[in-house]
Amino acid sequence: MTEHEPHGIGAAAPPGRRGLSRRRFVGYLVAGTTLTVAADLRLGTAAEAAIPSPPQIAALFDLEDLESTAALATSGLIRITIHSDGTASFALPRAEVGQGITTSTAMIIAEELDLPVEKVIVSLAPARPELVFNQLTGGSNSTVSTYTPIRVAASIAKGALLKAASVELGYAVGQLTTKLGVVRAPNGTSVSYGALATKAATTTTKAARTQLKARTSFSVVGTPRNRVDARDIVTGKKQFTMDLQVPDALPTMVCRAPGLNGRPVALRNKDAILRMPGVTDVAVVETGVAVRARTFGQCIDAVRAVQADFGGSVVPGADDASVLRELRKAEIPLVVPTLPLLGVQVDTDFEFMFRSSAALETNCAIADVRDGHATIWSGLKSPIVAQGKIAEALGLPQDKVTVHVVTGGGSFGHKLFHDPALEAARVSQAMGKPVKLMWHRVDEPRQGRMHPMATSRCRATMLGDQVLTFEQRHTSVATDFSHGLGEMLVATAADLPPGLVGVGLSQSIFLLTQDLPYNFGVVTQLLDETDTRFNTGSMRSIYSQDVACASELTVDLMARKAKKDPLAFRLANVKYPEVKAVLEKVAEVGNWGRTMPPGTAQGIAVHREYKGATAFLVEIDCRPETVNRRIRNGVGGPRVTKVVVAVDAGLVINPRGVEAQMMGAASDGIGLALTNSTHLKDGHFLEASWDNYFYTREWNTPFDFECVIMPSSSAQPGGVGEAGVPASFAAVACAYARATGTTPKRFPINHDTLSFDVKPYVPSLPESPTDGLSHTY
Repeated sequence: MTEHEPHGIGAAAPPGRRGLSRRRFVGYLVAGTTLTVAADLRLGTAAEAAIPSPPQIAALFDLEDLESTAALATSGLIRITIHSDGTASFALPRAEVGQGITTSTAMIIAEELDLPVEKVIVSLAPARPELVFNQLTGGSNSTVSTYTPIRVAASIAKGALLKAASVELGYAVGQLTTKLGVVRAPNGTSVSYGALATKAATTTTKAARTQLKARTSFSVVGTPRNRVDARDIVTGKKQFTMDLQVPDALPTMVCRAPGLNGRPVALRNKDAILRMPGVTDVAVVETGVAVRARTFGQCIDAVRAVQADFGGSVVPGADDASVLRELRKAEIPLVVPTLPLLGVQVDTDFEFMFRSSAALETNCAIADVRDGHATIWSGLKSPIVAQGKIAEALGLPQDKVTVHVVTGGGSFGHKLFHDPALEAARVSQAMGKPVKLMWHRVDEPRQGRMHPMATSRCRATMLGDQVLTFEQRHTSVATDFSHGLGEMLVATAADLPPGLVGVGLSQSIFLLTQDLPYNFGVVTQLLDETDTRFNTGSMRSIYSQDVACASELTVDLMARKAKKDPLAFRLANVKYPEVKAVLEKVAEVGNWGRTMPPGTAQGIAVHREYKGATAFLVEIDCRPETVNRRIRNGVGGPRVTKVVVAVDAGLVINPRGVEAQMMGAASDGIGLALTNSTHLKDGHFLEASWDNYFYTREWNTPFDFECVIMPSSSAQPGGVGEAGVPASFAAVACAYARATGTTPKRFPINHDTLSFDVKPYVPSLPESPTDGLSHTY
């Protein structure tokens, strides 16, 4: 419930933004022994924005709005507790996977409470089914949807502390000030938050009104800060899943089928495996033959010794070419009519290969399934869905499954799925013992989740330098949304724009994320998906990385037809002021248009999504001496030598975190354009581990990197985690096309060059290395 004031959330705001004034909010003081508060934030959906016609659906209501709307109903369950030692604790209902949200959340709480950041303890909440859709980490929505509820809870806590201090110090609340966790009176007396924590507590839950701090008073939010867990990470103190010491949970690995998703049929040498050094248990489960041993090295030895029969690949005989043929059959026709007199048409057609979304931390989970109860530890971005699926698979009530969310070592969409947690639960149930399950690096690209293969076709109709129509048809291997986003879409159906009625789940997600940022006349962007046989997921930006690469390459070709510079053409047609601003800034800082040697070039691209805009300018070196340089056990090719990014992310909590995200986006874009993909042949993915899956390496990273965070008047944060990848990918592709004079048709550009020896499929794992030092530089 709220008291409406002028210029609040319902007032006019820039396109795609929601304003936030110092309006009043209602929350609750929750009964407890020390002060605990909760927010109540039922603010409704985003207001429609006044933008040039015709607006796309995502310009009025996008994926951020969908996720924020779904989270509103349970935002009152977000709680902050003040302890007698003066610290504040908060169990964040999102997953920390390296994006730094525990740091930014601590900063938000510290800002509103006037407490040192070091005194804010942010942990990760276990699966809480009562949160419904408020515990899904994805779509760059974590800070967007939790920012105001967390502030409300912190503000209510401070208000309760001030009331208790008023009694303690003998002054009216309005006469008291707070700083660094201490309340001070005009006469110089003071009392700490810790001393007030018990006094401010309440024995009954009751409503409490509050007023949020004005942005002009911020001293923490918006200041650069290192991650609160940085020291623990670099010193090895940080606890990831495999670092946890759960009693009796021993290392466990799985022997998997040679072909994709092949299932075990028979294990022929169980007794021999059990006699191997360190091995304690062997069990056949749905995904393979599981082996539990004293060490992971012993697990690898045992897996390599397994003699088992497996069912065949679910895609027998399939290869890149056959999957691509199926995609071509499913493509939606382009429908722009015959060219008008004197008009020209620009047609493009691009192919995007399968890519692994495996993170630095392999798939892993700890499970203890005994005595009618299951306890799981894993880095999960959708723990409620995981809890339900595990309960179903084990035949247990959901309340008998406890899921602990552990900080993840990266995600890129991978940890939206509960694959390792479910597998660990099944193995533990089969063995009747706790297990510490870890996938081998080889397992990830061969049996793990992939970003789907896709085609993207564009057609632009132009009359002189005026664009009359722009259509894009994106065709993809089906993307799996079983991690909870699909259920969220159904649950919020009443809030969705009319254009999403009856179009299907994937098409809805597509339309909620695509907003071409140009005035190109009649614009249509549509998706068709086919082929559900593969293990898929989204890898930073869902569809946008491929869609933006295709559309921005097409825009460069349109500029050539119009005889205009690529930047000038974009600026002449740009639809949104924030998009224009980031383009102009990145061009200025990156010295767009400077003279460069033959075989090198600049590329520029922009993307609008997640309540903001991101522009990348890159410089690439495609000269023979660079492309043909020899790299041991690696892939060379062109090298991006410079990256400049300008990002409008709304209200920025931690600029250093934004810079880190943009640096990661640059690395992703370089890899997507140039080097990283998986090859499908005869029903098998060829890559096995990162020694032959060529994500961006040191020899392909730029010498110069600069990130400019644009000033913003928005009172609301935008999403950052995925925002930079589409523009980064597109800018590298555009630079390559300008440097070589040839627009690439297939990505990554080196996909057709197989530069490694394929590891065997049987046994499913290679030997443990014993000569690691000989491979260092």
